[in-house]
Amino acid sequence: MRKVIIGVIIVLAVLAVLGVVKFLQIKTLLASPLPAESATISSAVVHEETWPETLSAVGSVNAAQGVMVAPEIAGTVSEIDFESGAAVKQGDLLLRMDTSSEEAQLRAAEAQADFAKINAGRQSQLRSDKTVSQSEADQADATWKEAAANVDNIRAIIEKKTIRAPFSGKLGLRLVNLGEQLDVGKPIVSLQALTPIFLDFSLPQQDFAALRTGLKVEAVADAYPTNHFEGEIMAINPDLDAVTRSVRVRARFENKDELLRAGMFARATVILPQEDHVLVIPSTAILSAPYGDSVYIINGSTNLVVQATLVRTGRSRGDFISVESGLKAGDRVAADGVFKLHNGLNVQINNDLSPVPSQNPVPPNS
Repeated sequence: MRKVIIGVIIVLAVLAVLGVVKFLQIKTLLASPLPAESATISSAVVHEETWPETLSAVGSVNAAQGVMVAPEIAGTVSEIDFESGAAVKQGDLLLRMDTSSEEAQLRAAEAQADFAKINAGRQSQLRSDKTVSQSEADQADATWKEAAANVDNIRAIIEKKTIRAPFSGKLGLRLVNLGEQLDVGKPIVSLQALTPIFLDFSLPQQDFAALRTGLKVEAVADAYPTNHFEGEIMAINPDLDAVTRSVRVRARFENKDELLRAGMFARATVILPQEDHVLVIPSTAILSAPYGDSVYIINGSTNLVVQATLVRTGRSRGDFISVESGLKAGDRVAADGVFKLHNGLNVQINNDLSPVPSQNPVPPNS
């Protein structure tokens, strides 16, 4: 029994010593100052740039000339002289339909016209000798002209069954086959003139006064996100849409590489002659919230601290965005990682790993 009591006393003494040691450790820890919270960010300096005034719109690419080649009269395909996707010149033969029946009719009509011509000449001579009446001579002349017209009609039918390219351009997919019976209007192949090409878009009526022909237009298509196509306004509708109160504009692009194709969606930017002086920062510096946009200004020289401030933003250009109020030139702001910042937070700046913003990023921003 004495040994048990002694063991309990020893255990309690050990626990007491451990408790005192732990208490002293906690007290020391609480007395020590907490390490300051900080974050590593990249920074950017608010600077002034000169940006041209622009008007932006979304439009559709249309061919300067485009048509679905189709027959005017019905017939059977006897010859096909083109390949899908081929480039053709105006007047190139595309397709022939069977004209054997018309050619036989043409020979008969030509024979009748020749006879009618000879007869008209004979009647004219007889009329000069006053052997026949004037009405008989006139009847012979009319018969000859009618026969000649019949010949021209048959030749026109044969010509219509010989289908040629109405203008120079690029063909699409062949939609007919040899021996196929074609009805009137049956699609044969699409033909599109790709140089030049048009971009049609609409702008609101408040921009109408700034528009004029000859203004530079830049276009970007999703099919070629790294290409910037340059053209100019060639036509402006004289009237506005009564429903949308917008004006239709057509821009012309040379399209020498034939990259733009009819039906493409493209974003158009009209470059106005006026220029604005704007304050710009990287778009990544903007923290968007329901109550408005804000940025974090970096204050201090050695001990850097961030402070949020509300801003009003304007136009975007590449990786940059203009700031209309809330900042001044020379302010230093947090360029990225703004979602992890709060007022009064200590920061460290490291711009080594951040991408350099550009007005023409590759690939471009969407």
